[in-house]
Amino acid sequence: MPGGGSAPPDNPRSRPRSRPLGDGARQRRLGWVLAVVPAGFIAVLFVWPVTRIIARGLAPGGALDLGVFGQVAADDHFRGVVWFTIWLALVSTAVTLVAGMPAAWILGRFSFRGRSLWRSALLVPFVMPTVVVGTAFVDLLGRGGILGVDLRDTVWAILIAHVFFNVAVVIRTVGDSWARLDPAQTEVARVLGASPWKVFRSVTLPSLAPAILAATAIVFLFSFTSFGVVLILGGPTHSTLEVETYLQTTVFLNLDVAAVLALTQMVLIVTGLTLAARLDPNRRAHPVGTTVTGRQTLRRIRTARQRLGVTAVLGLTGLFLALPLTLLAVRSLRSDGGWTLEHYRGLAEGGTTLFVSPVSAVVNSLMFAVGATLVATVVGGLAAAAVGYGRGAAVKLTDAALMLPLGTSAATVGFGILITFDRPPLDLRASPWLVPLAHALIGIPFVVRLLVPAIRRIDPRLREVATTLGASPWRVWTTIDAVLLRRPLVAAAGFAFAVSLGEFGATSFISRPEFPTAPVAIFRFLSRPGPANLGRALAMSTILMVLTALSVTIIEFLGGSELGRGPSSATPTGGGSPTTQEPPEMAATGGRP
Repeated sequence: MPGGGSAPPDNPRSRPRSRPLGDGARQRRLGWVLAVVPAGFIAVLFVWPVTRIIARGLAPGGALDLGVFGQVAADDHFRGVVWFTIWLALVSTAVTLVAGMPAAWILGRFSFRGRSLWRSALLVPFVMPTVVVGTAFVDLLGRGGILGVDLRDTVWAILIAHVFFNVAVVIRTVGDSWARLDPAQTEVARVLGASPWKVFRSVTLPSLAPAILAATAIVFLFSFTSFGVVLILGGPTHSTLEVETYLQTTVFLNLDVAAVLALTQMVLIVTGLTLAARLDPNRRAHPVGTTVTGRQTLRRIRTARQRLGVTAVLGLTGLFLALPLTLLAVRSLRSDGGWTLEHYRGLAEGGTTLFVSPVSAVVNSLMFAVGATLVATVVGGLAAAAVGYGRGAAVKLTDAALMLPLGTSAATVGFGILITFDRPPLDLRASPWLVPLAHALIGIPFVVRLLVPAIRRIDPRLREVATTLGASPWRVWTTIDAVLLRRPLVAAAGFAFAVSLGEFGATSFISRPEFPTAPVAIFRFLSRPGPANLGRALAMSTILMVLTALSVTIIEFLGGSELGRGPSSATPTGGGSPTTQEPPEMAATGGRP
C-alpha cells in the first residue's frame, strides 16, 4: 500500500447494507411487494383469530365491556399470577446467566478437540419439546426419582427446567461474541499492570455487554412465555399468565378473563421484544475503546490449570444437560426392576387415552412438521427478503408483526383459530392443514431471524462486480445471493421442523382427537394415573427426543452451524473467498414454541 501502511481489516459491520436492486423508491416498492404474502398470512392466521377471541371475551353481547379489567386488577389471585410470572422469569434469567457464563468463557476463549461438537450438542436442549423435558424432569425430580427428592409441583422444578432449556442461549450468544474480542485490548491492559479481575471488569465486560444484555432479554422472554414446563411441573399452585389463560379458557370457560390476561401478556411481551431488539448485539454499537474482530480469536489450552478448568466446567454442564434426557431413555426401557421393551410395544396399541395408537401420533407429528416447514420456509423466506432487501414502513411493520405470535398466549392463538375457521368458506376444523398452518405461524419468526442477518451480511461488492460484468438483477440474485443463502435456508428449515415437532400449546386446542400429535399424546398419558401410562409417556418422549436430536444434527451438518452463530459473509479477495463470522443470531429468535 502506498506510504508503507497496511490496509485496515475488513469489518462486515462497516459495509453498506446489501441492496441488490437499487435504492430509494425501488427499495420501498420491493419491501411492499415482498411483504404482501407474509403480511396476509399473519393477518389471516393470527390477527383475525386473536381479535375474534378477544372480542368474544370483552364484547360477548356486541357491546364492549371493560369492567372485567377492573375485576381482574382487583383480584388477589390474578395479581399474584402476574407477579409470579414476572418473578419466575427474573429468577430464571439470573440463574441461567450464572450457570451459562463459565461455559461461555470456555467456548469463547479456548480451542480444543471437540469444541464444535460441544457447540452443536448445546442446541439439543434448546429445541427439545417442552413435554419431553417436562416428562424427563417428572421422572428425575418426582416421587421415586433417582435424586431421591420430590420437587414436583414446586417452583424449584420449574427453575431447573428453565435453566436446562435456556442455558444454551447464554453459552452460544455470549461465547461466540467472546470468541471475537480483540485480544490486543486485554494484552495491553495486562502489560500496564492490571489484574485479571480489573481486565475483565474494565475491558472484557464492556465488550460483552451487548451480547450479555441481549441474552438476558431473550432468556427472560423464554421464561416469561413458558407453558408446557409450568403446566407439567408447576402443579395447581404455580400458575403463570400463559397457564392461567389456558385454564380460564378450557377449564373455567371465562373468555373475558382470558382475554384480559392475554392482552396483559401481549403488552408485556411487546415491551420485552422491543428491549431485545434494542439490545441485539448485531445492531448495537460496541463500547468505545473495545474491538470485536470479524474472526474467532481462540487460544490453545497451555497449562494444567486451564485444562482442569475446561474439564470441570464442561463436565458439569454436560452432566446437567445430559442427565435428564439420558435417564428418560433408560427409564423408558425399564419396568418392575428389569429391562424391557414393554413400553414401546404398548405404543402400537390403541386405548382409552387416545383414539388412535401412539405410533400414529408420532407419524402425525412428522407429517405436520413437514407441511409446517414448507409453509414456514416459503412465507418466512419472503418475509426475510422483505426485511433484508426492502426499506420503508412496510419492512418495519412486517418485522414487528412477525414477532407477535411468539408473545401471545398459546391458548389465545389456538382457541382463536378454532372459533375463527369454523364455517365456510374457511371451515378448516376437519382440514389436515390447520395444525401445520398454526405451527408455521410459530416457525416463521425463527426462519426470519436466521435469514435476515445472512442477507444483510452479503458483501455488496460481489453484486457490484456482477452488475459491472453485465448480469441482470435476477442473474445477480441467483448466482450470488441464492448460493450464499443456501446454508442459512437449510438451517432455518431444520429449525422450523424442530419447532413444529415439539409444539404443544396451540396444538392442544386445534388438533382433532383422531389426529393427535406426539406432544399432545404424551401430555394425555402424563395426565392419567398408573405405571403403564407413565411408561408410554417415557417411550414416546424418547422417540420425540431422538427425532429432535436428528433435526439438530441436520441443522448443524447441512446448515453449516448457521443456527446460533450467524451466517458467513463472503469477501472478494485476491486469494480466494475467506469468510468472517459475526455474533450469533440465537438471541434474536424471540421465543420458545
